[in-house]
Amino acid sequence: MTGGTIASHPPTPQKTAIVHDWLTGMRGGEKVLEAICELYPDATLYTLVRVKGSVSPAIEARRIVPSFAQVLPAVGRRYRSYLPFFPAAVECFDLDDYDLVISSSHCAVKSIISPGAVHVCYCHSPMRYAWDQFDAYFGPRQVGRMTSRVLRPIMAGLARWDVATAGRVDRFVANSAYVAARIRRYYNRGSTVVYPPVDTTFYRPADQSATDPSVLLVSALVPYKRVDVAIEACRRIGVPLKIVGRGPEQPRLEQLAIAPGGGTNGHVEFLGWRSDEEVRELYRRASAVLLPGIEDFGMVPVEAQACGTPVVALGAGGACETVQHGVTGVLVDHESVEAFANGIDECQRQRFDREAIRAGAERFSRERFLRDFPGVVSEAMGVDGSSDQTSSRQTAGRPS
Repeated sequence: MTGGTIASHPPTPQKTAIVHDWLTGMRGGEKVLEAICELYPDATLYTLVRVKGSVSPAIEARRIVPSFAQVLPAVGRRYRSYLPFFPAAVECFDLDDYDLVISSSHCAVKSIISPGAVHVCYCHSPMRYAWDQFDAYFGPRQVGRMTSRVLRPIMAGLARWDVATAGRVDRFVANSAYVAARIRRYYNRGSTVVYPPVDTTFYRPADQSATDPSVLLVSALVPYKRVDVAIEACRRIGVPLKIVGRGPEQPRLEQLAIAPGGGTNGHVEFLGWRSDEEVRELYRRASAVLLPGIEDFGMVPVEAQACGTPVVALGAGGACETVQHGVTGVLVDHESVEAFANGIDECQRQRFDREAIRAGAERFSRERFLRDFPGVVSEAMGVDGSSDQTSSRQTAGRPS
């Protein structure tokens, strides 16, 4: 764990549990989980699937209880294939003895059964696989026509279960106003917005500014991230692209990056996963950081801005809350290759104030999360769980 801490922890109930969908890598959701674990140091951590050594030492050090899904064949690599089993796995967790349950959910764990406990859900996203990203993960191109056809009614059933179990949450906390609107749309519930913690102490500009002409993309290589758009856009304008990340899309993207007529296309470099220190240096040296897909919040753009680097992002989703057009980067109004290529070109021609970029990122500091999130939990502990309360933080939509 890097960066800022707070001097004291919030008052902890007699027994607290934290539940997270899966521990298979250190991505944005896991950085939020790490901060929650710091706030509640004595809490037991439950998860559907755990790959040992895949997350930070601060999380690995916890008492971690996996579900029965842990014993499924090759679950560490194929966990998304087992989505139909996850409702049963979630409902088998024994949380009867807890006073407070905090779920960190983008898939299924918001639906835990926690009788007698106050359940606060930090919602990274309503279950994206069952709602608006079925085709990105389980479309014919990803899994084949017949498998996709079989999975469609199964995912529709998961969506119905997701809605039916929304009442198990006493208080929703959304990671952005964009996600708060989706919670309202799918669950008909209100929520409080507490932005994820970005370590602006660790991610900071270099003492001496030095950039190269390349642009950078830091992302899991999965369909909805639209890495293909970034590759084609950079090819179109001849800008070198560095890609940090791994995922099931990598073979297809590597083929896409091959120059027409065969041979290696030097404009794209796949770097795999890199350490936080290496990513920070890449942020600092990049002429811009790209976000071609719709993100629920998107920690990468904020980390890049904390390093003083402008961002070129699709003007949708969480980027509209984190990127200030013309001040901290460029918002592209369409997801086409041509629009994104124009956005990269505009960003590289514009002179940005790196101090202003850095200031934009400080709105999302880790210290702010460590202050605001326990305040929402404390409010939830003192209210009737049958209603959604609001606070002085950003709020969205009471249930109707």
